[in-house]
Amino acid sequence: MTLRPLFRPFLLAALLAGSVHAAPPTKPMKLDDYLALSGPAPSARLPYGDAPSQFAELFLPAGSGPFPVAVLVHGGCWTSKFGGITQLRNMAGALTARGIAVWNVEYRRSDEPGGGYPGTYQDMHAALELLAAQSGLHRLDTGRLVAVGHSAGGQLVQWMAGRGRIAPGSPLYRKELLPVRAVVSLGGLADLRNEAALIKSSCGRDTAELAGLPSPGRPDVFADTNAAELMPNGSRTWLVTGELDTISPPRVAHDYAARARKAGDAAEVVILAGASHYDEVAATSASWPEVLAVIEGALGMGKP
Repeated sequence: MTLRPLFRPFLLAALLAGSVHAAPPTKPMKLDDYLALSGPAPSARLPYGDAPSQFAELFLPAGSGPFPVAVLVHGGCWTSKFGGITQLRNMAGALTARGIAVWNVEYRRSDEPGGGYPGTYQDMHAALELLAAQSGLHRLDTGRLVAVGHSAGGQLVQWMAGRGRIAPGSPLYRKELLPVRAVVSLGGLADLRNEAALIKSSCGRDTAELAGLPSPGRPDVFADTNAAELMPNGSRTWLVTGELDTISPPRVAHDYAARARKAGDAAEVVILAGASHYDEVAATSASWPEVLAVIEGALGMGKP
């Protein structure tokens, strides 16, 4: 595992406090293990649109708040074939137990009506707008917010951080935005232009499904969709990848981090020893203490 010095104090303090228990060595998780993940029911289910997939689940910790917030965005290769929001309840329950409110986002995927470009990205806008609107009612401190995405969801949360750079005239432009300054991408596939071949081989997705088709008014389909080109944006990104991840190998994290730093943004790479693509997102995996340390560190929690 490559773990930057920034996070060693968080992990050590948590282990010494007995609040995080290192799991015994296990075999790397497979897809079936991921699909079997589950967690507690949410505190509320809130729609942000009329389509069946346009809603978010709110998980509230005990106490009076205000609570730091983790926005979770599931993966699944941008399709409805590989699970999604239900599996992320596993992580949501674990984060809520640590005093973190969770906004678990469902969205229209590329194989659903209205999904793909621009609908999937518009869903991210709408989900964040609803979060901002609900923050006062539920004692959510959106000034302490981290967006956490897995796989395809990693691409979407990395895009969230840069959406303020989208030019007027794009259907994805918004004048008023809830800032997303801290991002944790778990095995994310965010660079749509440079990783097009990998996205095709790993997920069977073509660029047109995720970025749309060029037109006279939009000749470059990556200008408003590719997180790797919406920089610098003032964010800090933690790219967390399993050593054995074959969907989004460690090289992808290192390449994106290098590009972010060159643009002027902060980026850290964390490689989880012996972990697969699915260990990255499971609170029941041996990798969870490291993942939790990154998320809490991104929220400014656990500092000595």
